Amino acid sequence: MLNRRFLRIKAYQALYAQAQSAGGSEAKIEKEMLSGVERTYDLFIHLLLLFGEMRHLAEARIEERKGKRMPTAEDLAPNRRFVDNPVLVILGESRQLLAESEKRKAGWVGERDLLSRMFKLITTSAEYTAYMAAQSTTLAQDRTFIVDLFVEHIAQFDGLHEHVEARSIHWLEDLDLACTMVKRTVEQIKPDALDLQLPDGGPEIVEEREFLTTLYRTTLANREQDEKLIAERSSNWEAERIALSDMLLMRMALNEARSFDQIPVKVTMNEYIEIAKAYSTPKSKNFINGILDKLFAELKQSGAIRKVGRGLLES
Repeated sequence: MLNRRFLRIKAYQALYAQAQSAGGSEAKIEKEMLSGVERTYDLFIHLLLLFGEMRHLAEARIEERKGKRMPTAEDLAPNRRFVDNPVLVILGESRQLLAESEKRKAGWVGERDLLSRMFKLITTSAEYTAYMAAQSTTLAQDRTFIVDLFVEHIAQFDGLHEHVEARSIHWLEDLDLACTMVKRTVEQIKPDALDLQLPDGGPEIVEEREFLTTLYRTTLANREQDEKLIAERSSNWEAERIALSDMLLMRMALNEARSFDQIPVKVTMNEYIEIAKAYSTPKSKNFINGILDKLFAELKQSGAIRKVGRGLLES
């Protein structure tokens, strides 16, 4: 469920913290790293629950209008397209999501004002108006509508950002990633789905944990040899003069390439260049690309990097 770029960033943050702590406990920082992943998953569940809350408010508004002293024809025969949206129904009635929310103690109790403001933002949007006025919709349109509402309105809502920051500064840091996870989850809902497909602690979760801990531990274990390799290929630059962020990202890339034989070298290269754009200097991407390009070529030739599987042998 958690994409590998997110896991790489979590490993980078942990390695940076360890380097800045002047030899702080590797085990303690690893434990905090894994806790950080769990916190982000908590936020993901918290955000998914918003769909059910919006549907509940829509149902309540329909019933309230029916109970008016002098209801109109529209009040008595309301447009139920939003509350009956099949994707929204799955999100709002998911047993798996309910179980996860109870396990993680996630929910929106006490946030009625925030939810009401969010619901008003949605129902006054151009997307909502067009969707409700359409003569008919397909499942693809139903799903696209829900995705657009989330991406364009819910995820951008200042009130949500304030709420997340108040709950946890860590949540605020990971909000973009959690929103991306929500978007992907909604996009993957199938027409005949009976429930959401959420991780249950099975092989996918185990694989994510192994990727993260292996990347963290091998990067630490091979520090001396990798810094020497990098310094030798950095013209006129000693290891101590290379920016800490650049050095960490290159060390991580080397260890990922050596440790995971089914991840193409090109993927590893591109991922760390992208992370460098967000976490290092403007010139870092070119510097990192140049050094890694040399090292990967040499390590593949020496056999230190071996890739297996179809299409990976030359990557």
